[in-house]
Amino acid sequence: MIGKLSGRIDYRGSDHVLLDVRGVGYVVHVSERTLMALPGPGGMAALYTELLVREDLLQLFGFLSLTEKEWHRLLTSVQGVGARAALSILGALGPEGVARAIAIGDAAAMRKAPGVGPKLAQRVVMELKDKAPAVMALATDAPDLDTPPIDDIAPPVGTNDPADSPAPHPAPARPSARRSAQQAQADALSALTNLGYGPSEAAQAVAQAAETENEAPALIRAALKLLAPKG
Repeated sequence: MIGKLSGRIDYRGSDHVLLDVRGVGYVVHVSERTLMALPGPGGMAALYTELLVREDLLQLFGFLSLTEKEWHRLLTSVQGVGARAALSILGALGPEGVARAIAIGDAAAMRKAPGVGPKLAQRVVMELKDKAPAVMALATDAPDLDTPPIDDIAPPVGTNDPADSPAPHPAPARPSARRSAQQAQADALSALTNLGYGPSEAAQAVAQAAETENEAPALIRAALKLLAPKG
């Protein structure tokens, strides 16, 4: 199983990149959102990957985070959601948006993805709702995915002169704000479950609180207000 690739982007398509890893080119399919975050040809990139194996097809799908990869795996476990449809959902909402939509049962948000109708959107939300807390908690354990230094990537086979290689593009800035938001939500979720709240209700409250708060203490306070008995 190919779980991660690091190398130089040789080509960017509309839904994939050609990644040169020590002289071997891998076609990696990515969501529109992930593609926008990657550098242009000649830039260095690292992607977590999932290999789809069929009788007549081998396809690699790439992700910027383990959370995104896990959501892709779970989405494809729902009947009617293939690998490309899952990429479409992640491209439209992002992993954080998918987590929020599933945690609070927002099927309408799922319908923003091209090709996802109301019945399929409702099925995704219903089947994955109980799995949202575990994926949201990944932020506490998932390692950062760093763009590899240029020196760590061997030049393509047969290339000895550095002048023959395309000039590397600067790597995009690490999405630290997004990472911090994920960490804050994971910390809030952990705190609520430690207080005795069920994973599903805690995840729903944190997802709702995240609409207005992005720091763990504020998330916890807002979530507790949402979980407090009404009346």
